[in-house]
Amino acid sequence: MPEISVRGLEMPESPIRKLAPLALAAKERGIKVYHLNIGQPDLPTPQCGLDALKHIDRKVLEYSPSQGYLSYRKKLVDFYAKYDIHVSADDIIITTGGSEAVLFAFMSCLNPGDEIIVPEPAYANYMTFAVSAGAKIRTIATSIEEGFALPKVEKFNELINQRTRGILICNPNNPTGYLYTRREMNQIRDLVKEHDLYLFSDEVYREYIYTGSPYISAMHLKGIEDNVILIDSVSKRYSECGIRIGALITKNEEVKKAVMKFCQARLSPPLIGQIVAEASLDAPEEYYRDVYDEYVERRKCLIDGLNRIPGVYSPIPMGAFYTVAQLPVDDADKFCKWCLEEFNYEGETVMMAPAAGFYTTPGAGVDQVRIAYVLKKDDLERALFILRKALEAYPGRK
Repeated sequence: MPEISVRGLEMPESPIRKLAPLALAAKERGIKVYHLNIGQPDLPTPQCGLDALKHIDRKVLEYSPSQGYLSYRKKLVDFYAKYDIHVSADDIIITTGGSEAVLFAFMSCLNPGDEIIVPEPAYANYMTFAVSAGAKIRTIATSIEEGFALPKVEKFNELINQRTRGILICNPNNPTGYLYTRREMNQIRDLVKEHDLYLFSDEVYREYIYTGSPYISAMHLKGIEDNVILIDSVSKRYSECGIRIGALITKNEEVKKAVMKFCQARLSPPLIGQIVAEASLDAPEEYYRDVYDEYVERRKCLIDGLNRIPGVYSPIPMGAFYTVAQLPVDDADKFCKWCLEEFNYEGETVMMAPAAGFYTTPGAGVDQVRIAYVLKKDDLERALFILRKALEAYPGRK
């Protein structure tokens, strides 16, 4: 039988989705599963977006332009201006989700064997996109004890070599919820400028910042305008994960030309998704405010609840809607599987994402999980209760 490619063998499993068959099997046994594993918001999509979907009157569902509809990109210019991000419609390329934006950025900017530096824990799919591009991720460790703050610049300099081509950040961060400070962003800017690196900045959670501090985008950093590639998506902003609409934004003309070749090869981003996303930009301010307030309440519910469970610790996330929690278990991967395969309390259990899958350093995060607070408060409270019961019953408890 022919062999699988090296790329296929090296491609890591998703820590978010790899346990899905176990969750499905639990449900088939009649077990209710509280999904804390995936960033799928349960909050409503803006009504204006849903109305646009319902009232599509096209006779033909045609290809859209490879870079996305101009009308949508023009409306995005005004949207970003609200965050002091000043770009033109030509600086915006619409992609099939933020995932394609990351992939096309890597394919356009990195050669096989090139390296990018990423603070870990990091969104697991960055590794899969790097493998696809033949590039290597070099991780710089952050710690739960320090709230996942960025290490000092010396740690970056230890990793930079002749193969280093970029730094990738997610701000606010998935999976930790960490928000980079102005000092940290300036530190990254100086590194990018000194070594002439790309700065890939995933900013899909910018609407969810809980510190009251001003949001600092990579696009705000002076002197590296041509180095920055911003990644965005409507998935989390509007609870529109399924329409698969993202964006790659850069002022670098050569990068835009290269990205467009990949865009042309895949023909076009989703037509219907763009219709919904463009209409959703008309969502009223109260929509954003209500969603934000709901996440503030959920964050408090989850973090307070986690830290009341004996042996559990979670720092307070400052953005997004995730946290990484440390559990009193020997192996969080085994614990998460056990919760789905062997445990239930009154016919209910919890599903979480083992955090080791968000690290590349062997042994890192072995007793940690990522939890998404995308469930309503009543469900979060019940899930926390079930988690407490699971930890009390788990044979591998530390």
